[in-house]
Amino acid sequence: MLRSCHPEPAFAVTLFVTALAVAAGRGVAGSAAVAAAALAGQLSVGWCNDALDAQRDRACGRRDKPVATGELTPRAAAVAAGAALGLCAPLSLLNGAAAGMVHLLGMVAAGWAYNLWLKHTVLSPLPYVVGFGSLPAFVTLGGPSPSWPAWWAVAAGALLGLGAHLVNVLPDIEDDLAAGVRGLPQRLGGAACRWLAPLVMLAAVGVVTAGPPGPTAPESWVLAALAGAVAVAGTAVPSGARCRWPFRAAIVVAGTAVVQLLLRGADMA
Repeated sequence: MLRSCHPEPAFAVTLFVTALAVAAGRGVAGSAAVAAAALAGQLSVGWCNDALDAQRDRACGRRDKPVATGELTPRAAAVAAGAALGLCAPLSLLNGAAAGMVHLLGMVAAGWAYNLWLKHTVLSPLPYVVGFGSLPAFVTLGGPSPSWPAWWAVAAGALLGLGAHLVNVLPDIEDDLAAGVRGLPQRLGGAACRWLAPLVMLAAVGVVTAGPPGPTAPESWVLAALAGAVAVAGTAVPSGARCRWPFRAAIVVAGTAVVQLLLRGADMA
């Protein structure tokens, strides 16, 4: 069950949004509420994905998917997805009605829409853009003084979501095309995505670095340069069809952006 929930993105997203909550001053209880809701939502999306893609993953020989190898039945993954979704709703609303609805509609519903339909269309980046762009609002709307987040926090989240979509699809583009999955990255092709992904992620880091009010600290420029090196090394260098380094590079770059947000957390709301 753990391997089937897509643990890397599930726990990475949970960690990032929890760090945002801490930076925004949500306190221990508020940050814990954010973490619980985010984790439940990510688990539901991950198990839903494996349940729906079971036949395609078996046809493609995906040995990293327990449903594809027969270790887990599609029904078990589907039941787990439904249970996690049912738990996610009250956990999200613990953060307040506005914040809870932003999370349920912006992140969770968008993830399910991607699994059910949008991953096969040219609009496949939309759930990622909406989902990641909504995370700062989930945090700031649930605070002691609810408010919408600063534009640069939303823009950076949306760009990171787009970059994450591009690099996450990279290792599977050929298998996806063979199975009839034609989202935007599949239509663009692996070569284009490998170069487009670092540009999008670096744009996100650039927004976080230069967007907040006031002078930019030297450590922010150092982090931006580090993110650039990681993005290029992880996505622009040729690698095998199953290589997960592009996705891991996206996680590192996203982590760099989150560090930038932590440094300017007081300005996010």
